[in-house]
Amino acid sequence: MDQLRIVGGNRLSGAVSIAGAKNAALPQIAASLLSPVPLELTNLPRVSDVENMLRIVQTYGVQVTREGHSTTLDTASLEVREVDYDTVRRMRASILVLAPLLVRFGKARVSLPGGCAIGARPVDMHLKVLSALGADVSIDGGYIMADAKGGLKGARIVLQGPSVGATETAMMAATGASGETEILNAAREPEVVDLAACLSAMGAKIEGAGTHRILIQGPAEWRAASHHGIPDRVEAGTYAAAVTIAGGQLELVNARLEHLASVFQVLESVGTTIWPSDRGIVISGPDKLAPMDLTTEPYPGFPTDLQAQFMAIACRAEGASLFRETIFENRFMHVPELKRLGADITLTGSSALVRGGKPLRGAPVMATDLRASVCLVLAGLAAEGETIVNRVYHLDRGYERLDRKLAQCGVEIERISQ
Repeated sequence: MDQLRIVGGNRLSGAVSIAGAKNAALPQIAASLLSPVPLELTNLPRVSDVENMLRIVQTYGVQVTREGHSTTLDTASLEVREVDYDTVRRMRASILVLAPLLVRFGKARVSLPGGCAIGARPVDMHLKVLSALGADVSIDGGYIMADAKGGLKGARIVLQGPSVGATETAMMAATGASGETEILNAAREPEVVDLAACLSAMGAKIEGAGTHRILIQGPAEWRAASHHGIPDRVEAGTYAAAVTIAGGQLELVNARLEHLASVFQVLESVGTTIWPSDRGIVISGPDKLAPMDLTTEPYPGFPTDLQAQFMAIACRAEGASLFRETIFENRFMHVPELKRLGADITLTGSSALVRGGKPLRGAPVMATDLRASVCLVLAGLAAEGETIVNRVYHLDRGYERLDRKLAQCGVEIERISQ
């Protein structure tokens, strides 16, 4: 397993190109299974989660052609096959192929997915969505089985919470259902809006994406399409956090202000300066950091995928910061590793109190999940001496060339292959 070696104390400068959004790319790759004609996706990030999703659809017979920043998915020879558990266990998003396969073949059998161990993240909302549209759904022997013998039929779907994954499953399934489907309490994330844009380019009729009520008229009349994915707001937020904790100034090329309003509100409250540029956003880190009061919420609230990175910032802030995690119950697994670097953090249930202002000192640390791993990298930027981050395969799931991008900005960082 590779390691990252980081020597702290260097300010950041230069520009970072923000890659396409991993969490937008995964459902779009799955959506290619809906249509018998090709889908071209541009701006796919080169991360292991995307590579795994491409391997999954290839198992079903999808022909994947890559030329530069363009990836074409041709599903003309799609077949009902089984994807081995070793592939799907690597990420939660593998469940997103369930609805497209059901639409395409009238039945589907998909292994229960894996992913980061940050909480239960049950699949029941996905299954209820398909049941509401007329499918018979069951779980047996670690597999989800769905059958829509009479075809899917439009319905009113009321989600018990604004789940991004369940909203995406509902949208994709509804494109193959006869009649109108209304999705209420839908997730509003930019990735959901981007999936709607991709499905619309493919021939679906969708209204209301980005609100709590989405309407879809089915079945879609599919056509060959091309879609350019949105930039990764979590990657942009991570580099904004990096320059905040380490100091200096970075331009985040391709980043969008409108996707990061709640994130930048917190950054400005601690002293970071932010302004738009011709190519994206410029972030200037402060010399002194104020503490923060942060609660994770569904979009447009503060994203849970940036909570760990901002806790690293709080370790450097002067004073006490309070974090409340409302999305995933196990998303404080980075706390013991931050403590190894000298952080003063007290956990009480779903809250964490960070007493900042104490020096961080480099040490060997272990990544436990995707966002926790990058949190430790950021803490290493501000720590005295050398920090070794182990299990960086977690990082590679969602960050494209993180070590190279940071090195180009002045960070002393190297990847060590074991």
